[in-house]
Amino acid sequence: MLISKLQKFLTAPITQKNRQNQSRLTVVFWYSLSLTFAIGYIFMGVRQAFTSKYIVSDDAREYISWIYRYFNPDLFPGDLIADYFQSVTPIGYGIVYKIIAALNIDPILFGKIFPLVLGIITTSYCFVVCMELLPVPMAGFIASLLLNQSLCLHDDLFSATPRDFIYPLVLAFIYYLIRSSVVGILIVFALQCLIYPIIGFINLLILLLRLFRWQNGQITISHNRKDFILFVAAAITAGILILPYTIQSSQFGPTITAAVAKTMPEYWDGGRFRYFTHNIISYWFDGRDSGFFALIAPPQLLFGLLLPIILKFQSRFFLTKEVKDEVKLLLQVVIASLIMFFTAHALAFKLHWPSRYTHHTFKIVFALAAAISITLILDATFRWSRQNGRQILILGTITILGAGLVLYPSSLKVFPKTPYLAGQAPTLYNFLQKQPQNIVIASTSQEADNIPIFAQRTILVGKEYALPIHTKYYAQFRQRMIDLINAQYTDDINQIKDFIQKYHVTFWLLDRSAFLSEYITKNTWLQQYQPAAQQANANLQKALPVLATLINSCAVIETDNLVLLKTECIKAVSKT
Repeated sequence: MLISKLQKFLTAPITQKNRQNQSRLTVVFWYSLSLTFAIGYIFMGVRQAFTSKYIVSDDAREYISWIYRYFNPDLFPGDLIADYFQSVTPIGYGIVYKIIAALNIDPILFGKIFPLVLGIITTSYCFVVCMELLPVPMAGFIASLLLNQSLCLHDDLFSATPRDFIYPLVLAFIYYLIRSSVVGILIVFALQCLIYPIIGFINLLILLLRLFRWQNGQITISHNRKDFILFVAAAITAGILILPYTIQSSQFGPTITAAVAKTMPEYWDGGRFRYFTHNIISYWFDGRDSGFFALIAPPQLLFGLLLPIILKFQSRFFLTKEVKDEVKLLLQVVIASLIMFFTAHALAFKLHWPSRYTHHTFKIVFALAAAISITLILDATFRWSRQNGRQILILGTITILGAGLVLYPSSLKVFPKTPYLAGQAPTLYNFLQKQPQNIVIASTSQEADNIPIFAQRTILVGKEYALPIHTKYYAQFRQRMIDLINAQYTDDINQIKDFIQKYHVTFWLLDRSAFLSEYITKNTWLQQYQPAAQQANANLQKALPVLATLINSCAVIETDNLVLLKTECIKAVSKT
């Protein structure tokens, strides 16, 4: 009796015949449980963002800094970095923050709170999509649980960047595709093109694949006119919405070629991007930017690989008869993602990083497939144990399975893994905020990365903003870095003066360790800029650079680790 009740509660499908109050309560229970875990995970991550005033997501510094222009158009005048990141920011994402600015909501605060909204939407769509594929509420819970665990193992929900929108949009697209809602499909597709165009390409391919059918070992063309109309409408929508973004970002193009990238240290170990590697398996399999299976976790997602096998043995897995034909959509998502993955490799880097075409969609597909597989296996185990009187076995299986799924995060050293970084120089930010809006700060310190977002002032260069993707941008950025390194470690005061004049530098921020040899030799970022870094180290071996001698006389702000010099003072010294 106990086993029968458990089976009914855990794996009984919701069918047209049994859509009664009890069934509705079961759905409400599992959906509520899904939201409970989702909100709990997200809250654990978000609360880290409020432990200090100066905390922000790592990548948000790139995308949110320039958004303060919506509050004050005079900020970041002639700023290369702000102009570049504004140009490569998807139009829809910019519109979201323009609305936020109109409502006078701080972008940093919004970026910290909004994951909760996105998480609830993602969980809801994941639950209902799974229910559309297999109408078992517990399967919907498992799918959303695995997906939320996966999102919290990487910065896929807390980054405050366009990619946070991927999961709710992809799941919404799948849901409306299953429901054959043309309006829903086109609205979600339009949002994808505006906020994260990469996903728009994948879903356009899915609509193309649906024009064909596999019957009796042959590929045939669909006779459903609606499929053709939908594909044409989506293609037109993509052209209208993505073209302006392409034009907007082209001002700093073209993108670098793979052949040139291979010659740059920025793309190898220790570089800004570890794209290339001599390990061919890692390159194609799990490379963060190059591998098709990058960042797939937790390992429970791999249960999804069992689904095609289980569906082949329907006689042993009775519940497979409840799996809807729409489950083939998961395969279409995988095929479309892989096509775009290999296309992105072939056109590197015109379509961004190849792994972006599989990293996100694979997580969704594997979460859904794993949930269905686990549910089918559990139901088969129920039926086997009832026939063989092995109640202890099924109870043990349920306990182990439930504990493994729910308690998995507690086995990790860090969960959730959030990308939040804390600014270490509040005094510096407060000082710079009181300075004129057209100032420029030169620095090789990593703390400079935080100045645009916390102080809303222009920096000449910064490691976080050193993206070697678009040639016109990075050529200027690289030259700035070389000139800065040369000036910072020279013994010629006139070279420093020329540098200050060329880039209109107002302040010079130095790490206190900047004039130690290890600061250069062990700094993988500085080592990318040769021969400037080697020459700087050679200069240090000969004599103390001029700038080091001016710290005491020209410092306006000092902390334990940083010194801020005023260049007016430096120029005055140069005249004596």
